Amino acid sequence: MKKLMLLAMMIGLLISGCAHFRPENTYEETVSAWTSYKDVETWMRDVFKYDHGRLRDLLHSGGGTVYPTRITFLLKGGVCWDGARFIKETLDRINPAYEAQIVYIDKRTRDVDHYVCSFKLNGKLYIMDYATVHGLMRGTHGPYNSLEDYKAFIGYLTPSPLSRQKMGVHLVHSLTSLP
Repeated sequence: MKKLMLLAMMIGLLISGCAHFRPENTYEETVSAWTSYKDVETWMRDVFKYDHGRLRDLLHSGGGTVYPTRITFLLKGGVCWDGARFIKETLDRINPAYEAQIVYIDKRTRDVDHYVCSFKLNGKLYIMDYATVHGLMRGTHGPYNSLEDYKAFIGYLTPSPLSRQKMGVHLVHSLTSLP
């Protein structure tokens, strides 16, 4: 009898707890409360997870679709092009004056190319890169005067002089599918 009462109490607590359960906020609800790039930076740093399985599947299939921003938010992760798109579109919502742009890093080696997001603040260029597994690249970098300055920074992180020499850094105007 005691076991039945205990079970009934546990079920009652579970049910009453579920009645008050509210799913997480939507992308729109969350971003409407964000006021600066720092909020995007915090979400990317604390919530976004790099999806190695997705990268493997995309490389194996020869390409694919970049996640829409709402899907990246819902999944709390993706790969570099998903993260770059999320950052750009979210910065555009928060403050179009950031002039956010997708930046494509063409390593021109056998390594996987990379996507990040640039934005402007006080006339200077910053790069936000949280969708990476490379610890030294993870973060918000800058200020820079130009993409060439950023290229010098990431070139410094590239061990091979040949790779540094061949590397290209380019703005991309839209990112919905892989090149």
